[in-house]
Amino acid sequence: MTTRTYDASARLTPANVITVARLLLSPVLFAMVLVDGPSYWALLLGVLISATDGLDGYLARRMGATRSGAFLDPLADKVLVLGSLASLVQVGIVPWLPVALIAFREVAISLYRSYWARRSLAIPARKGAKVKTVVQEVAIGLALMPVIGVDRPAIAVGVLWVAVALTLWTGVQYVLDGRKAMSSTGSSDSES
Repeated sequence: MTTRTYDASARLTPANVITVARLLLSPVLFAMVLVDGPSYWALLLGVLISATDGLDGYLARRMGATRSGAFLDPLADKVLVLGSLASLVQVGIVPWLPVALIAFREVAISLYRSYWARRSLAIPARKGAKVKTVVQEVAIGLALMPVIGVDRPAIAVGVLWVAVALTLWTGVQYVLDGRKAMSSTGSSDSES
């Protein structure tokens, strides 16, 4: 049996369908958290959405990565993480400061990478960024688990602060990567 492959311009691929499903299911998770707070149903849905991130990545590597997938996959990660964290702040499970730091970094680095991409300077994703996302999702999962989120929220908040440290560190790495790429292409700081 041969596996169908897609070129970079393809939009309707199995990986992209899964990514769009992640985007569509994320607001359902947020609503569950806002209505019921931490629950095992919300945890189950959060784990399902997070696990499909690995599946769409596997399919993209096997069948061909696409430009639309390269845009949608990190968008789905950010929607899941930031929406879940905002919902958990709203119901009083996690404090707003670590969430604000994560949100600031995510938006700033997305804009930074987009800025340089429009100038044909790619700043590729780092492996540390995937680790950062996993730690963020673990913190969210712990906060969604009633036995921790409700009874021992300090555990989830502690892991969330580890995620903040990784989030900020990978942000610094992206800025350094951008500067290194600028200097190797002969771009000057006056262009920024």
